[in-house]
Amino acid sequence: MATDVVDWNLALATGKKFAPNGPHRELEQARETVLQLRSLATQAVAPVRECTGLIAPSDAPSAAVVDRGAWIESNLDSFRFVLSPVLDRLRSNGVSVVNEVGSRLTAIQMGFVLGWLSGKVLGQYEALVPAGQTPRLMLVAPNIVGVAETLDVDQRDFQMWVCLHEETHRVQFTAVGWLSDYFAAETRSLVAAVDVPPREFLKHTRDLMDAIVQVLRGNEGATALMLAVLSPEQRAVYDRISALMTLLEGHADVVMDEVGPEIVPSVATIRARFDQRRNQPSGSDSIARRVFGMDAKLRQYSEGAAFVRTVVDSVGMAGFNQAWAQPANLPSLTEIADPAAWITRVHG
Repeated sequence: MATDVVDWNLALATGKKFAPNGPHRELEQARETVLQLRSLATQAVAPVRECTGLIAPSDAPSAAVVDRGAWIESNLDSFRFVLSPVLDRLRSNGVSVVNEVGSRLTAIQMGFVLGWLSGKVLGQYEALVPAGQTPRLMLVAPNIVGVAETLDVDQRDFQMWVCLHEETHRVQFTAVGWLSDYFAAETRSLVAAVDVPPREFLKHTRDLMDAIVQVLRGNEGATALMLAVLSPEQRAVYDRISALMTLLEGHADVVMDEVGPEIVPSVATIRARFDQRRNQPSGSDSIARRVFGMDAKLRQYSEGAAFVRTVVDSVGMAGFNQAWAQPANLPSLTEIADPAAWITRVHG
């Protein structure tokens, strides 16, 4: 009997196996951390609303404080939702070879990547969930605690700082009525446009592994080569998603720093040490970032924040919020690099 195209249980088991161990905490300490994070997430709501001018529904669930395993499971659920169009197409074509071999190989790859990432992510808003499922704001407790210890900064201040960033993401997706559906539709359309003949599925998996090897060998063009295989339609969708993610991350970074001085006394120290850690990774982290595309993700923070600050300085936060008025107002990648062009197009 054929299995699923991706062995999801194996992916989860692999992810948890490769997830790093968190900082040691006694049970009572762990409980105190969970309670404090939940409290700080609640405290972040009002200042984020005041800074952004965006009002989220008041009936949203409270933040979920999770461990690395729960974060991996949540992201596998999101992958399952996003990948369903292409997976359904493969099933309908009777891809027995992929079911027997590729499902386990793909699961191990997916699990390994998520296992590594689970030790890096501080928080996440579940923007990609099936219809009927309520998204959550997740705070990954062991990572937040561990990074604060590594940076040698005040635990409470660092936790509040992270909560401000993640609360901004929750507000973005809940206060802007169309954003969740737009993001999900764009992401699924990118995946649905992937037209891989069944017999070539394993070849594409091998190509992915070859690209990873090229990155490990220092081939700076490997990522560009991977993007080059996208059709013009796929590349247009990819660029729109990249621009949106850059906007979301930059906006959240600006808000956490704008609000920070009022409620995070040591915010200047935290930002300086956090940026130094982000910009000067260890050797192993540097390689992993390139393999998993994290360098591009990190650029989203700085490029997005520069765009938001320039726009806010020019037309104020209310003027910046015109980006949320309709999908057509979202900046393109070109406009992210040229905020004046976006201001001219949207504000005239």
